[in-house]
Amino acid sequence: MRRDTDTQADDDLLAGADWPTFGWSDDVRPALARAIAQGQAAALATLYKVEGSAPRGPGAQMLFVGNEATGYFSGDCIEGDVAGHARQVLADGQPQRLHYGMGSPWIDIRLRCGGALHILVERIAPDSASASHLLAMAQHRQVCVWRSDGTMQQIVEGVAPLLSFSDEPFAVARRFDPPRRLIVSGGDPGALALARLGTLTGFEAILVRPHGPEDAPPFPVAQYVRVPVSEALDHLGLDRWTAYVGATHEDEHDLGGCLSALRGGAGYVAMIGAKSRAPGRLAALRDAGATQEELARLRLSPGIAGLGKAPWEVATGILAEVMQALNPAQERA
Repeated sequence: MRRDTDTQADDDLLAGADWPTFGWSDDVRPALARAIAQGQAAALATLYKVEGSAPRGPGAQMLFVGNEATGYFSGDCIEGDVAGHARQVLADGQPQRLHYGMGSPWIDIRLRCGGALHILVERIAPDSASASHLLAMAQHRQVCVWRSDGTMQQIVEGVAPLLSFSDEPFAVARRFDPPRRLIVSGGDPGALALARLGTLTGFEAILVRPHGPEDAPPFPVAQYVRVPVSEALDHLGLDRWTAYVGATHEDEHDLGGCLSALRGGAGYVAMIGAKSRAPGRLAALRDAGATQEELARLRLSPGIAGLGKAPWEVATGILAEVMQALNPAQERA
């Protein structure tokens, strides 16, 4: 395998590389959906093997479409070179397996972490049935696995490890979970800060404000819903990749929302409020039929202590808990 040396072309594929904001987007599916909608081919790069220490673990991905990139692997050690190979794959359609770091044939590319990264780069055609299937599974919030040898690509439905691969015959299987969602009910500065921060950190943020203003919030959210909380949750559907935070400060809405979220299997359920209100709220939920197991999953007065009580400080502490709860690394299976 030859190394690409056209650094200008590599930089073109990493548009804005002086300020590599492409690394902020970790889920390649939104960029893939845009590419397919525009009839563009994409180069998908998947980190399938890590030796030693590395910034990202197996399963990390980058997507290259036109002059845009999404995702990152190493914090600027190899992204430019991967972009060059992606350009080749887009041009000729031939998959490439790349090896960086320890044992690599490219001694001029050093990984500051001292490990080794193995990456598959494959072309996804704009009419790819597998890519369309992958996006449909995300829309329906179902788990699936992208399995590929670099040329033959297929979607396998069902649960599997996040990443697995085989050498002979070579194949990579990368699991895709439903996009992470954060549903916040409320309309005070704290609720708005949490919804805003959720959007900024890559969540599909949904703001529920019963009988709220007709105008949309002054920042982007995936959805703005004005119906009662329990009704909204029933309509949206719940799963373990969804977090719900009740922040209306009205038990009429927050208690019903938490009960619906607990029974719906949400991966994180919390209610903002003073600690002095906790006993009464727990009693009300028991009276409404909540089991002890369900209540054990409920977080009252959520967040990280000591950050402060300003809206952004509270939101940061809560979102940190949400990220930890929904992190695939927390899975026991």
